[in-house]
Amino acid sequence: MRSRDVEKLIRIVQESDIAELEITDFWGRRIRISKTAGVKGETGMVPGVVVTQASESAAAAAKLAEKTSEEKTEKKNVVAIRSPIVGSFYRSPAPDAPPYVEVGDTVKPGQVVCIVEAMKLMNEIESDIAGKVAKILVKNEEAVEYNQELFLIEPL
Repeated sequence: MRSRDVEKLIRIVQESDIAELEITDFWGRRIRISKTAGVKGETGMVPGVVVTQASESAAAAAKLAEKTSEEKTEKKNVVAIRSPIVGSFYRSPAPDAPPYVEVGDTVKPGQVVCIVEAMKLMNEIESDIAGKVAKILVKNEEAVEYNQELFLIEPL
């Protein structure tokens, strides 16, 4: 299960009367999200949500929650370029070539920003908007999913 799916489930539990939610996916991975009455901290009781996943530790869940709050503040004035297909992400046209774009570069509509390889076909991914590359969300040669965010662009 991807982190953004877990984030959505956490929000659903937080915003509803559901006390606990447990899901098992096709591969047998389990995730359990439960509301807590509070977690004792230095400043007293703090309402929260506990996330447990069989393959992840509590530290990983805490890191996920921290990442979620950081992403919310970053995404307020940016537009994501998403992968139109499942495949392998490449930042440059060849292994020895420079990347199409770097953080801070200005892009224009129709400019190639990366390649997603699917079934030995190299698909050039283009920017839909003019802006500045704020963040590159995927590492070179990493597998990407359909509709996964690849870049965050600050519109000009």
